[in-house]
Amino acid sequence: MSDLISEYEGKLPGIMLTEIRENLPKGASDSKIRKILESAYNEYKHARVSPGESVGLVSAESIGEPGTQMTLNTFHFAGVAEMNVTLGLPRIIEILDGRKELENPMMEIYLKKPYAAGKRVEELRQLALQIKETTLKDIAAEFVISIADFTIEVRLNKEKMKEIEVTSGKVVDAISKQLKGYNLRDNKDSIILKARGKEDSFNESYKTKEKIKGITIKGIKGIKQVLPVKREEEFVIITAGSNLSEVLQLEEVDSYRTTTNNIFEIEQVLGIEAARQSIVNEIFKVIESQGLNVDVRHIMLVADTMCVGGTVKGITRYGVVSEKSSVLARASFETPIKHIINAALVGEVDNLDSVVENVMINQPIPIGTGLPSLGVKPQKQAKEK
Repeated sequence: MSDLISEYEGKLPGIMLTEIRENLPKGASDSKIRKILESAYNEYKHARVSPGESVGLVSAESIGEPGTQMTLNTFHFAGVAEMNVTLGLPRIIEILDGRKELENPMMEIYLKKPYAAGKRVEELRQLALQIKETTLKDIAAEFVISIADFTIEVRLNKEKMKEIEVTSGKVVDAISKQLKGYNLRDNKDSIILKARGKEDSFNESYKTKEKIKGITIKGIKGIKQVLPVKREEEFVIITAGSNLSEVLQLEEVDSYRTTTNNIFEIEQVLGIEAARQSIVNEIFKVIESQGLNVDVRHIMLVADTMCVGGTVKGITRYGVVSEKSSVLARASFETPIKHIINAALVGEVDNLDSVVENVMINQPIPIGTGLPSLGVKPQKQAKEK
């Protein structure tokens, strides 16, 4: 069997051969295996793109046409504040523009067996609370500035502190780690902050008061809401907000399946290959949820274009378009005058190798039968030789 499969090593991709090897029926004869391999090879040959095919244009049309049918909606999780999911065209634009600041960042946190089963409901609830970020303003009843000595008093809400299992000592430690230049005094029901410097003003105290409201007391920074959801036989924690690097460090989290919709976070934590796959998955998920049908290879081409330089770049005039070698292709996208003037100033040359620039100057485009250039000798020269 292995000898038969090795014959096709140069003909079929490695991943296809691995899948064939894993899915072959037990006890299959050599003739049957050869028939399967030959059939797979013929399908693969048929699926390949012909030389000269304008794959970029076909992909653009294949994604653009269903894109006009997409709805402009946002999904909201019932009963949970701040849990919105961007769907449809806004999400596609968010991905393709390569936006670092997402409108609704979210994560799907998969858990390891004891927690995923949901049998220990209390442990699951505690884990969800452990992940959710709790800031100082969440557990504070009031913030008071003393005009006499410019101290800031944070009056604590004991009920909320008891609910999330936080003591005033932990609050003091969290503030001292994230705020420098202030002395802290724990009064059990409140915490007093006093600047170490002699000179202080009401304006500075007010700025500090606003700053300390966002100090993280417990949980993972950036995770604003958590919602355990049952999917088939296991529980998954969906979050509003994203912090992949810190979530993956938790022992209870299944790091192989946990995902975020922030592609730049995936690039930083898991690398460019993972980011490329995430672009494919995210676009495909949106298109599929809208009931549309686009071949995944078109989406893969877009993802490859965005990631080919080793970092994720959006399809904008500052991203992918700015790196095009053709002046006319850059000018055709946005701000044409700027591109043409800059090219003229440095004497840039356009070799008219691609589709856009040839369309602009009314020449045959180098695709399909227009791809090869034939040089024919005139009859006179042929006779002379």
